[in-house]
Amino acid sequence: MNLIDRTIEPIAKSLARQYPVLTITGPRQSGKTTLCKKIFPDKPYVNLEFPDTRQFAIDDPRSFLAQFPDGAVLDEIQRAPDLVSYIQPLVDENQREGQFILTGSQQFEISNTINQSLAGRTAMVKLLPFCLEEIQSGFSLPAIDRLLYQGFYPRIWDKDLEPNQALGNYFETYVERDLRQLTTIKNLNLFQRFIKLSAGRVGQLLNMNSLANDTGISHTTARSWLSILEASYIIFFLQPYHVNISKRLVKSPKLYFYDIGLASYLLNIQNETQITRDPLYGHLFENMVVAEALKYRFNHGRHSNLYFYRDSKGNEVDLLLVNGPDIFPVEIKAGMTITRDYFKGLKHFTALFKDQMPDGSGLVYAGNESQKRKDVSIEPFYNLAQLFLV
Repeated sequence: MNLIDRTIEPIAKSLARQYPVLTITGPRQSGKTTLCKKIFPDKPYVNLEFPDTRQFAIDDPRSFLAQFPDGAVLDEIQRAPDLVSYIQPLVDENQREGQFILTGSQQFEISNTINQSLAGRTAMVKLLPFCLEEIQSGFSLPAIDRLLYQGFYPRIWDKDLEPNQALGNYFETYVERDLRQLTTIKNLNLFQRFIKLSAGRVGQLLNMNSLANDTGISHTTARSWLSILEASYIIFFLQPYHVNISKRLVKSPKLYFYDIGLASYLLNIQNETQITRDPLYGHLFENMVVAEALKYRFNHGRHSNLYFYRDSKGNEVDLLLVNGPDIFPVEIKAGMTITRDYFKGLKHFTALFKDQMPDGSGLVYAGNESQKRKDVSIEPFYNLAQLFLV
């Protein structure tokens, strides 16, 4: 097993020296436990997934916390959310940084609990599955098709698991365990169908009515189920960039999966040779690039600054990195040969926003060469991070 240094480590250590509580959220199996044990080796580790441990924490929180006068790592804190209310007076009394490290695999529930009880007392970071940089540091880099099929969950890489089987197990565990913590869904088969239909819309504008109709559920139920998938780090949305210009812009977000391997599994892709032939190949590649941009932000302790641009005439740029008034547009193309059409969206966008583009624009593609054309920095997928440095 390779023990990969996670990019987020320096940020997590630094924040633990500034706040009494550090909260790390992220998808299940993104590596939160491994990260905590590595960078906080002297802290007691408590897994609230264990029924007896959880029951003790719920039944007698004061006695439970009294076991850890110098704090602890409390894993999967959403399993005993009321514990956070008892942590607050402890950290206020002790006035020491880095006392408790909390982890969780649900973002909205944890955020609500923490915002109410630990406001101003905790720093929050998000740990997603491996990023490209982390994989490059510890493994032989596979072809793009293999990455799209395998995804980025650390356990699949560390243990060299067969992706289709491992992701199938991941999905079944999610449906049977995590889902029941979040909500009561009577028809699990219908929900599974809904998730698979969502994967069929990866990288596309969200059409709630279409998704609901195809699943056979109401618009309200579809909205609720999407919120559940978002809360449990299965999907995320990229919002459209709105500005006061005369052209009509779309208002719907685009739907992406946090892990591209899981999306491929849900599309019933059973080996990497099927990836290229899949009609959603371009969307899958786009999803992988957008997820990498999101990981880059989170791994450096920043919030998402990612948007996309599209107007009613179909002019589009896949990804915008927005820093204050400055915009860095990035076009994403799954082809290996650069053609003139690749620049169409960037050209249109530049005509509108040139004054807000001090660093020009970027293009990511599936080829091998870095190039510079006029104001466009062109990078192959494996050099993707170069574009995020602007």
